[in-house]
Amino acid sequence: MTKNKRKIKIIIVLALLLLTTGCTKTLTDNNKKPVRNELTGQTLTKNIICKPTNKKTSEIYKKYKVNIDKLPECKDFKITSGKYEGLWTSFFVKPLAYILLRLGRFVKNYGVSVIIVSLIIRLIAFPITKKTAMQSEMMKKVQPELNRIQKKYENKKDQESMIKQNQEMMAIYKKYNVSPMSGCLFAMIQLPIFVAFFEAVQRTPVIFEDKFLGLQLGTTPSVGVTSITFYSYIVLMVLIAATTFFSFKMNSAGNSDDPTMKMMPVMMSITIIITAMFMPTGLGIYWVTSNLFTIGQNILVKRSKKAHGKA
Repeated sequence: MTKNKRKIKIIIVLALLLLTTGCTKTLTDNNKKPVRNELTGQTLTKNIICKPTNKKTSEIYKKYKVNIDKLPECKDFKITSGKYEGLWTSFFVKPLAYILLRLGRFVKNYGVSVIIVSLIIRLIAFPITKKTAMQSEMMKKVQPELNRIQKKYENKKDQESMIKQNQEMMAIYKKYNVSPMSGCLFAMIQLPIFVAFFEAVQRTPVIFEDKFLGLQLGTTPSVGVTSITFYSYIVLMVLIAATTFFSFKMNSAGNSDDPTMKMMPVMMSITIIITAMFMPTGLGIYWVTSNLFTIGQNILVKRSKKAHGKA
């Protein structure tokens, strides 16, 4: 009960944090239509945190009366730069943008910077994600027993039977020391990181103006596939689709009799692929990197479990 209360409190804190966010504001013209960068096709963000480095991009902002002269140069950007915009921007977006900028200048590419920062975040979260992976593997062991309980009460819909079914299932969880909510904690952590990456890319001109392996970091794949380097965006989408599917597949209870559970990796992958089509490619790079880390981590956990079992 105490653990559940703790998780509820974490959810409430994160929800309140997200509700008090500063957020990305789209630059619009006099007809309230989004303004696109003619060079990249991307929709521009109004509340950027530093000056554009590209002359034509600067001209677009000045044309729509965005006062970019008061903004710091991206190379001089600090976490404290600009006015206070709420907890979200101050504690998530600006620090992440600052790290991406400093690291990007060091490695001479902001796409590489996104990859490195993604890996650093996953390494910091490794104790949590490793536990989640181990719980997922244990769930596969538990699933046959849970299936038997579900079949036992399949045609019993009265309240007493439902209570007994829940009690028997909870006893199985307790027997194997498995928490059905074990995967929620990292999901709750990952959401604000994902949104922070989105804003850091969209609100930092030097990042969304940069390229990585033919990919314009601020351009969405839906726009990028119409460019000369369309193949790069197709490869990115294939990587997003493949890594998302295998990541969900490895964490799902593959021996579940529930058709919904079996279809979950496919449905989640389709949802994320559609979403990724309209997200900056910089965010897609983060997602692929994070997925590859998850896949590698799960492979290590499986091997470790097999070695431990043989021992």
